[in-house]
Amino acid sequence: MMAVSDIESAFSGRLAQFSELGAKLKFDFGDDRLFIDGTQSPAVMSHADEDADTTLVISSEDLEKIMHGQLDATMAFMTGKLKVKGNTGNAMKLASILK
Repeated sequence: MMAVSDIESAFSGRLAQFSELGAKLKFDFGDDRLFIDGTQSPAVMSHADEDADTTLVISSEDLEKIMHGQLDATMAFMTGKLKVKGNTGNAMKLASILK
């Protein structure tokens, strides 16, 4: 099981890609969150509970499965394992960054 700190470490190497989105993203894991401000270059990551253009509500376990190719993001969305609030276009662009 991937801890939020492990996801944070994995994302830290991809901050330039998050900057290309030019949006504020929040991953809401229920008991924790990761906020990525992709409007800055390089993107800035924190655990802040700030307003985001797109919020993805997902368990850290399911996000890990998406990152390792064990769960398709579209299937996760269709089965309710992934909920998207805000700009869904950002969520679709995010799929390539997560792989």
